[in-house]
Amino acid sequence: MGSRRRVAERRKTKPAVVGGMIAVVVGGAGFGVYALYGSGAAADDRTQNTSVSAEDQKPKVKTGPLSATEVTTTATAFLASWQQGKVSTAAAATSDSAAATTLLTGYTKDAHLTGVTLTPGTRTGDKVPFSVKATVTYKGTSKPLTYGSSLTVVRDTATGKPQVDWTASVVHPDLKDGDTLVTGESGTPPIKAVDRDGGEITEAKYPSLGTVLDGLREKYGKKAGGKAGIELRVIRGKDSKSSDKTLVELSKGTPGTVRTTLNPTLQAAAEAQVAQQARSSVVVLRPSTGEILAVANASHGFNTAFQGSLAPGSTMKVITSSLLIDKDLASADKAHPCPKYFTYGGWKFQNDDKFEIKGGTFKASFARSCNTAFISQAGKLDNDSLTQQAQQVFGLSMNNWAIGVPSFDGSVPVQSAAQKAASLIGQGGVRMNPLNMASVSATVESGTFKQPYLVSPSVDNRTLATASRTMSSGTLSQLRELMAYTAGYGTAAEAMSGVYGNVGAKTGSAEVDGQKKPNGWFTAYRGDLAAAGVVQAGGHGGDTAGPIVAALLKMGG
Repeated sequence: MGSRRRVAERRKTKPAVVGGMIAVVVGGAGFGVYALYGSGAAADDRTQNTSVSAEDQKPKVKTGPLSATEVTTTATAFLASWQQGKVSTAAAATSDSAAATTLLTGYTKDAHLTGVTLTPGTRTGDKVPFSVKATVTYKGTSKPLTYGSSLTVVRDTATGKPQVDWTASVVHPDLKDGDTLVTGESGTPPIKAVDRDGGEITEAKYPSLGTVLDGLREKYGKKAGGKAGIELRVIRGKDSKSSDKTLVELSKGTPGTVRTTLNPTLQAAAEAQVAQQARSSVVVLRPSTGEILAVANASHGFNTAFQGSLAPGSTMKVITSSLLIDKDLASADKAHPCPKYFTYGGWKFQNDDKFEIKGGTFKASFARSCNTAFISQAGKLDNDSLTQQAQQVFGLSMNNWAIGVPSFDGSVPVQSAAQKAASLIGQGGVRMNPLNMASVSATVESGTFKQPYLVSPSVDNRTLATASRTMSSGTLSQLRELMAYTAGYGTAAEAMSGVYGNVGAKTGSAEVDGQKKPNGWFTAYRGDLAAAGVVQAGGHGGDTAGPIVAALLKMGG
């Protein structure tokens, strides 16, 4: 006991109490020697010491923004482990070690990438770019691979430690979660895509067509009679709507030829138009046949023109107007209400800048894009009225289009109350893309829905979608009158100035949550040419998408 007493005297502090034991910590660096006491004077000291709660003894978890050192150190350590082939160590430094392990293992095993060199760039906030150099080797054939990628460092909320926020794009920017990298026989032979005149289509010539070429190869590679080569490819996950993508071609296959309906002059013009407007997309069709003559997107990673799913705003009023006229709820030259506000289903709807038209006709409301003129009729429609009109007359929202590459053929779900009213003006649950809205104008111009297509159905004997009924001659005549008046005197007039002949148009603006400016839409026709475009977060359709569409319509009909 004497030795224990001398330790206590030398420290000149009272020992800490832990439960029914007294723990005396000796020395530094966290090493402790514990002396156990029973009853007596030492035990009595328990009543004089402040207890330390279990919560207070827990190690503090670091929170708050990451420091520059934490970001660079974490990124460098991860990249070093990956480069050295230490998959477990690299994966452990990420937010999803299982997914990281799978993809990093496949990087060597399935993609056959060796000699990997990863060079970090200059940090920007929590993001660190890096360059990749590697060699793809398969059965004695090798080719270099270089590309750039980036990673983001985040703080683990459980431990407070920095870690790499894992996504598949860290490994390669073309990868999405669920995708893999594979080197081997492609399985799908390459293709040589040509336009309607026989000219070869390449991504270098038409930057917008990269995704289209991927889709054509996936659909027609084997049918076109080509022979597969050896490639490093991105193999899409089972739930992906995108096509597989070739990154490196080690040995060339023999391509088969696939003829498309694209018009080289219009395609070049469409590419030039979207290049001038960020986040823009456009499609041009031939109404008499459904042939797709041009498709272009300012952003090349995703084909918004064919696969986008966006609220179409007031361009949807073309379909809604046909419904109201069919049901005798509106007529072009008859009086129609356009108040500042209209409440339906608990929602208060209003017009742009809260305008109203007193004593105006339905044609005036359509041309000026009066929302309340359409919302006011919601109570006279069944919940499925708009859905049936879109499906039965315009061939939309049935998921049965087969254009030759992946596409989305619109969605007009059955809705009730306020959502039903919002759908009438292209909001609510309605979703479209430029391909769909170009088809709507094409249906009005020709009088009959013809499913758009990029590759003739005769190539693979596929069946094109059809609509179960056509508009009556009276409804069609009035709808054309509405669109012609809008092109000449309404919200589309400025954009359509100089577009002559048999014309019709409709503008649209679709509000998007969290987006300051609405998506701008425009759909129109001129003779045997129909087109539609969207500019995301661009503002009013007449000012943004309108000039793009009008410029293409001016080229011919």
